[in-house]
Formats: sequence, structure tokens, C-alpha cells
Amino acid sequence: QVQLMESGGGLVQPGGSLTLSCIASGSISSINTMRWYRQAPGKQREWVAVITSGGNTAYADSAKGRFTISGDNAKNAVYLQMNSLKPEDTAVYYCNAFGLSYGRRFPDDYWGQGTQVTVSS
Repeated sequence: QVQLMESGGGLVQPGGSLTLSCIASGSISSINTMRWYRQAPGKQREWVAVITSGGNTAYADSAKGRFTISGDNAKNAVYLQMNSLKPEDTAVYYCNAFGLSYGRRFPDDYWGQGTQVTVSS
């Protein structure tokens, strides 16, 4: 079994910052990519950012210039530094890992339970 655990969510005022963390544990053998998604109330889940095992990154337009994704391969961890937060960033943020688990032939997607981020004054 592979588990992803997010942390770092909370309530922040507009213009503030938060850093989310996600650590993969269990029977994970290797990770190809780690992503952050978010889902606001009444909306579909949307992709926010991705980092590859080689350190390449990409961002959704809504995150460019404000969010920074980083990773620690040794810890199977990914982070999302969020600056200049806006009320529209309010959502549950989910961590995703695409990787290979011990005993499996092909990589698969794994998801965390999510962490709530609320941006409000």
C-alpha cells in the first residue's frame, strides 16, 4: 500500500502565504511525478502544479508567478509554496504521485486525502 499525507493547510488572509507538504510512504518503489490539484466547493478538481523526478516543473496559469512546487526525492516529498493568496484559491488541495509500487509491473496514480486551504479576511 502507498499512502500520501498532506499537511500545511489552514486559514490565511488575502495576500498571505502558506506552504503545503506531502509525503509518500509505504510500498512505493519509485516516483515519476508528483502533482498538486485542488477542488473548490461546487467545482471540478483542477490541476495546479507538477514536478518530475528530474526536477522539471510546470504550473497552471492560475498558479504561475505565485506558487512554487519543489520536491525531495530522498523523502518522497513534494511541497507547494503559495504566495499572494486570493479568496479564489480557497479549496481542498490534493497531492498526487504517479509511480511504481513494489510488486506491481506498471506505475499507478496515488492520492492523498486533501488539506483545506481557506483564504479569507
